[in-house]
Amino acid sequence: MTRKTVFVTGAAQGIGEAIAARLAAEGWRSVLIDRNTDAVEAAAGRLSAQGLDIRAAALDVTDAAAVADCIAAEARVDAVVTAAGIYSDRDLFALTADDFRAMTEVNLIGTFLIAQAGARRMGPGGRIVTISSRGALGGRRFAHYAASKAAVIGLTRAMAMELRERQITVNSVAPGFTDTPMTRSAPAELFAEWEGLEARGKAASPDEIAAAVSFFLGEDANFITGQCLFVDGGKSLGGSGL
Repeated sequence: MTRKTVFVTGAAQGIGEAIAARLAAEGWRSVLIDRNTDAVEAAAGRLSAQGLDIRAAALDVTDAAAVADCIAAEARVDAVVTAAGIYSDRDLFALTADDFRAMTEVNLIGTFLIAQAGARRMGPGGRIVTISSRGALGGRRFAHYAASKAAVIGLTRAMAMELRERQITVNSVAPGFTDTPMTRSAPAELFAEWEGLEARGKAASPDEIAAAVSFFLGEDANFITGQCLFVDGGKSLGGSGL
């Protein structure tokens, strides 16, 4: 019998790679998807060297035909995790319509395309986990990003309602500030400043986000759908903590 197969987008590094690694270690066949060919093949090589069942697929998640071909290439489709996304920092008055289009194209439409293609082939017990963000609650200098991630949560709930009679669950994990190559690309002093704003005084690790995804794909989450789980050390609760 072939292994259960999960497709993970944005899997060349950071949260996506951690998710793919965690699931492969738990016995899944993990298909790593990323538009950066060299990076996704390198990630697949790192994980394959650990004896994990891995395949790399270099494609753009906004390319519907490429996404469909990737899904069709596997013997079975049991789960999809949509970790591909982009971010940019813009003051409200510097934002343009093109900024919103770019965020929507990758963060929302890219999420939808792989989820839809995967759901077409899933049977009862299929799982979809979107990666949204604590940023969906709002914040300074990223209105376009916040809007795209809030839309991902709305999409998650809508898909959960449409797929519940087919016994396919759809949930979202919303990371807070996480220690990834993308966030580490900021100057060290800025990273430290961001980390200091977290409720626990530190960034989440990609492995902590992967653990939440693993839960949604496990047997203990069979009866959970349409939910968004914030993994942010409690910062989304707000308040002074006093």
